Amino acid sequence: MDLKQYLKERCQLVDAALDRYLPREDELPVSLHKAMRYSVFAGGKRVRPILMLAASETVGGSVNQALPAACAMEMIHTYSLVHDDLPAMDDDDFRRGNPTNHKVFGEAVAILAGDALLTQAFVLLSNAENLSLVSPEQLLAVVQEISRCAGSHGMVGGQVVDMESEGSREIDLATVQYIHTHKTGALIKASVKAGAILGGADEVSLAALTSYGEAVGLAFQIADDILDIEGTTEQLGKDAGSDQARGKATYPAIMGLSESKRRANELVGMALQFLARFDEKAEPLREIARYIVARQS
Repeated sequence: MDLKQYLKERCQLVDAALDRYLPREDELPVSLHKAMRYSVFAGGKRVRPILMLAASETVGGSVNQALPAACAMEMIHTYSLVHDDLPAMDDDDFRRGNPTNHKVFGEAVAILAGDALLTQAFVLLSNAENLSLVSPEQLLAVVQEISRCAGSHGMVGGQVVDMESEGSREIDLATVQYIHTHKTGALIKASVKAGAILGGADEVSLAALTSYGEAVGLAFQIADDILDIEGTTEQLGKDAGSDQARGKATYPAIMGLSESKRRANELVGMALQFLARFDEKAEPLREIARYIVARQS
């Protein structure tokens, strides 16, 4: 398959839906809605929503069944980036090649824009119109999975341990693994698992796709760690080497570059094995797994 074309088409599909689901810029309060849309449409590969759509199709579901939840996931991911960039956290000036939200709208509006995106995600997930596409039981399971993986036992918990570990000389591999599987891996796993649920996966298929999501999620963050060292500011859309400069707990910092690359490739191999039971409908998931370690941004 042509992965580049696939990703482009899916990205356009998600962007068009996000445009419909988000409040318009001219709706009051205008400054808040502009800030929300600014970060959502500031660029991005839409990896999480595309994984959700692909997982749904892998088990025989449709794009339309998963699209609202996929957009909700992108809103949650974007909120996390807006907050992650704040001076109290990573204090970044650029994201995806653009000034960060707080640099454009100020810290207060950036905080509230993140809060609003997180809340809007659950407005979308709980919209009664979605019940015509999936069962209430499926929707409840997806809300439970996404909310759990976004909270203190998932992304937010990983962010806290990441901040607390910054600059420490006593960080071990177990701590780095915790940070990566929670801060980044949790939402990627939830994206795949939610897509499988919405597509009507049986228990065996759901378990296999969840394991795929776990492996891909960790590989994605290890690849990010490597790119922070080997990539350029232009490629990354933010300052290259920022993880090293801040003393972040990363795989290369603990294991070195060579071993980190080996581990990322090993995880991709594991992810592909978890897809062995699926037919050609899983080809997008296979190609995305390979892309994760080969990407340059």
